Formats: sequence, C-alpha cells, structure tokens
Amino acid sequence: METPQNNNTNNSKKLYIALSAIGVILLVISILFFVQNREMTTIVEGLNEEKTILTEEYQNLMFNYDSLYSDNDTLNLMLEVERERIAQLVEEIKTIKATNTAKIREFQRELTTLRGVLRNYIVQIDSLNVRNLELTQENLEHRRRYTQIQSSVRQLEEAKTNLQEKVTIASRLDVTNMMAEGLTPTGRKTDRSGRVGKIRVCFTLLKNVTSPIGMKDFYLRIERPDGQLLMHSRDNTFRHEDSNINYSAMRSVEYGGEEVDVCVFYDADAGELISGEYIADVFADGFHLKTLRFSLR
Repeated sequence: METPQNNNTNNSKKLYIALSAIGVILLVISILFFVQNREMTTIVEGLNEEKTILTEEYQNLMFNYDSLYSDNDTLNLMLEVERERIAQLVEEIKTIKATNTAKIREFQRELTTLRGVLRNYIVQIDSLNVRNLELTQENLEHRRRYTQIQSSVRQLEEAKTNLQEKVTIASRLDVTNMMAEGLTPTGRKTDRSGRVGKIRVCFTLLKNVTSPIGMKDFYLRIERPDGQLLMHSRDNTFRHEDSNINYSAMRSVEYGGEEVDVCVFYDADAGELISGEYIADVFADGFHLKTLRFSLR
C-alpha cells in the first residue's frame, strides 16, 4: 500500500514529465515557426527583388521607346500610344504587392509582348530610314540630272541666241559707194544751197544670200548743219532700236540677194536748206547701214 508521501512523489514526477513534454513541443513549434518565418521572409525578399527588377525592365523599355523616332507621323503616333501604355503599367507595378505572384507573372508576360512590339517598330523604322536614304539619294540624283538638264538647256539657249545673232548679223544688209549731191529743180547738180531743189543720196546694196529676199524699205535721215532733221511730216516714222524715229525720205526696193544700186530723194522746201555740213544716214530692216557727210555752200 502506497503511502501519501509516495503518492506525492509520483504525481510530481508525472507533472515534471508532462511539463518537459510540453516544453519540448513548444521548443519544436518555436523552431518550426522560426524556420518557416525565415523562409517566408526569404521568399518575400525574392518577390520584392523580382518586382524591382520588373519595374526597372519596364523603365528600360520606356527609355528604348523614347529613343525611337520616325519621319512617319502615323508611326510616331503609335509610338506615343505605346509610351503612355508602358508609363501606366509602371505605375500599376508600383502599387501591387510583391506577394501577388499572379499579377507579377501577368506583367512579365506583358513585358515580353511589349518587347516584341518594340522589335517590330525598330524593324519598321530601320526599313523607313533605309527607304528615306534611298529616296534622298534618288532625289539628289534627280536634282543633279535636273541641274545638268537646266545647264544643257541654258547652253542650248545661249547657242541658239548666238546662232540667231550670227544669222542676224550675216543677214544684215551692207552698203558701199554712198554719195550725196544737190540737184536743181531741173535736175542739174549743184552744191549751192539756195539753188538745191532736192537732195539725192545713192549707194550700192551689196550681195547677201542670207538676207531674206523681197521688198526692202530704205529710210533716209538728213540733218542740217544746225542739227535740225529735214522732214515733211512728224508722222513719217520707222522702228529702230525699240523706238519710232522720224525720217526725211524713204524708198522701197525689191531685193533678190544680188548687188543693186539704190537712190533716195529728198524734196527740199524753199528756204529750208542752209550752207554747211550735212549728215545723211541710211537705215533698213531695223539696222543703221551707213553715215555720210556732205556740204552745201
């Protein structure tokens, strides 16, 4: 039969064993909690680092989009839309928790898609740049050819002008043996101004096969010693060097390209002539052909 003292001893031992067991259990639980908490902390740190890396990758992607530019307005508008989209995604990444792995994975997939879109834009822009370079080269070549054509046209125009000038000069009439004399009303020669009824100016028109054939108008201008032009009407004019000028007398002669003698007469009014040196000029086809000085006394 157990005594009360033995009873108490047994109870104490049982209590000690129970407490020891509880202590062991608590120790094991504490160790497991510590290990699990440490693992969780490591996982969370890894997820935070992954979120940070993802954010940096999106920011780098935005930088890559910012560096893209094209001369194509439509393409630039599409690039701007992508930039705004990435900026919005970056802001969204900053607001989500690192432990939201499903959302993180979604952003990673979106990042892969955006990188593919970026590569496509790069290819398009490179293609456009190559084409623009080709067009620039073609434009430069066209300009060079256009400049050459313009230069050739100018040279042709100059050659044409020179040829026309040569033809004009070659076709210009030329006269020789020019002479002037006074005639009385009866047709006798005289150099006395008071007796002269008309002035006769004669010259030989030289042969010229390049000059157009047909009727030629020869205009005579005679200036008195005092510089006054002898004429009967101010309406008697002809065209010379873009101006209409008066003439003293004119005569139309049919010219066939061969040498021909021509005389032009000016009928003087009574008292019109004075003593001194006169100047006679002959014109035809818009050109001044010859000048002669003669005197009356």
